[in-house]
Amino acid sequence: MVKRAKHLFFAPLYLYQGRKVKRSTLRLPEPIGERCGQIDFKRDDNAQTTQRQQELRLMVVGDSAMAGVGSDTQQDALVGQLLLALPQKPSITTQFKTLIWSVNATTGHTSFDVLRRLYVLEKPPQPIDVMVINVGVNDTTKNVTRAQWQGQLTQIIVIAQRKFGVQALIFLGLPPMADMPALPAPLNGFIGAKAQRLDQDLQDICAQHDGVYYLPVDFSKLATQNISSTAIFARDGFHPSSLTYHHWAEQLSKKIAELLDKR
Repeated sequence: MVKRAKHLFFAPLYLYQGRKVKRSTLRLPEPIGERCGQIDFKRDDNAQTTQRQQELRLMVVGDSAMAGVGSDTQQDALVGQLLLALPQKPSITTQFKTLIWSVNATTGHTSFDVLRRLYVLEKPPQPIDVMVINVGVNDTTKNVTRAQWQGQLTQIIVIAQRKFGVQALIFLGLPPMADMPALPAPLNGFIGAKAQRLDQDLQDICAQHDGVYYLPVDFSKLATQNISSTAIFARDGFHPSSLTYHHWAEQLSKKIAELLDKR
């Protein structure tokens, strides 16, 4: 009750700050580079002889972070870094010969936009082995209700598994929005708290579905390396930097390798 009263008291300030941030925040473009392709894995000659499957199919879906905003090229963005990390995982290269990958992400997309995109995309000729989804930041800033958020996440899971045949669906957790340099106080606290609530909903929904996994955004390693928040975020103070994308890709590649190793 006290927190609600506090937010009501600060509502005009939140509105003013929000409009100011929207006007003044640097608009970064989506980076140039390929958004789909194929990588042939080199087999380790010292690895045990096992029968490898022909293809590993990876599909990445989401918002501006998945599109790589904050980096100049796709190679420096999350997916580009991920494509470098995956071939370093023996548990992947001993199982698969080729990686078929695609990025379907657009700046500003909310959970509703992601759901609509999955409906519009053609059904793939072969099931998707791993789908990675990043969404939630725009749901936070566009005041999507928790009921809408929960419902749209559930529908995303259903269509991913039924239409795309996804074997492992990984949702990336929401970032620490309260730490974003672009958001002034007290707006950052308000936005950060809402992001935490949506992130908890995301964790709960992932736990309720088989084959669906939650991967938190963990910047603790960067913090132990004395890397400042200005280096963690891009020059707009809102999106991840290339350094953060690299760290994020390492975490994601480990998760993908772990899940594929259990199949």
